[in-house]
Amino acid sequence: MTIERFGSIGGRDVLQATLAGPDGTEMRVLTWGAVVRDLVVPAGQGPQPVVLGLNSIEDYVAHSPYFGAIVGRYANRIGQARFTLDGETFRLDANEGRNQLHGGSHGFGTRLWTIVDHQPCRLTLALVSEDGDMGYPGRLIATCTYSLLAPSTVQIALEATCDRLTPVNLTTHGYLNLDGSPDISSHHLMIRADYVTPTAPDLIPTGEIRRVENTDYDFTSLRPIGAAQLMQHRTTYDINYVLKDGDDELTHAATLASLKSGLSMELWTTEPGVQFYDGHLLNIPVPGLRGAHYGPHAGLCLEPQRFPDGPNKAHFPACILEPGTVSRQVSELRFASA
Repeated sequence: MTIERFGSIGGRDVLQATLAGPDGTEMRVLTWGAVVRDLVVPAGQGPQPVVLGLNSIEDYVAHSPYFGAIVGRYANRIGQARFTLDGETFRLDANEGRNQLHGGSHGFGTRLWTIVDHQPCRLTLALVSEDGDMGYPGRLIATCTYSLLAPSTVQIALEATCDRLTPVNLTTHGYLNLDGSPDISSHHLMIRADYVTPTAPDLIPTGEIRRVENTDYDFTSLRPIGAAQLMQHRTTYDINYVLKDGDDELTHAATLASLKSGLSMELWTTEPGVQFYDGHLLNIPVPGLRGAHYGPHAGLCLEPQRFPDGPNKAHFPACILEPGTVSRQVSELRFASA
């Protein structure tokens, strides 16, 4: 474990911690946003970078679409930036039209976290969100623990406690690319979900839970993201999948694979949903890691989560944290080389 200065924001240092796993996996984490800035895993052709990242804190502040960040207090979207809890309506910071995205304009993914524990293969960061922060009730304390496990596994444990009823939905927002290609459409993807939560044009769920069978959203078996039969009307993806085993146990949620690099990744999670975003809006005007250009589809996100707009949909999985209890969300990225 090494810790070094990466830059500063408002006179406060942004630190970068480098973790080394037992099998050669290496990860760099920033205290800004608890961002996974770089992740390199062993592969048959040698060490393979697998996430998108930027080269300076200035680039992150100006251009990052949540690259590698931990987002919250409520990840994804809340419709009309408001919800009602115990008879009281809370109006949130609206940062995507009339809605809130990823906790608001100053959500957890753009905050300075504090390192509270570090070991060669593990790092814990903490953040305090005060009562009223971005409109949310209650003082919340969040922690994020990154652990490098063998073989080639990144575990992400997110915990939160609060002194008042409040919605909580933390997630990791890494952009994945397993072979360095400029477009991830040739990556193969499987998501263990028979249903999605369809949305209105503003990406707020309608409340329906719809089958994916015989639709462009069907990833129940491993297939190319830009499958040939879909290319004439290339589908873009930014939608929540209802996982088959969303019951707080760590279960297999998705598999991503590159035939080019021979690298695959399994996502395991305790969460009931996963947001699949294919990066179609990416257009970063500055160089990324190793000089890469990040245009549309340069990377994809698989975000384990409670459902978007959960505080406003009573039939969606529970997302309200009670005082005296702990919200715990665990996910693992398990890499393997052919």
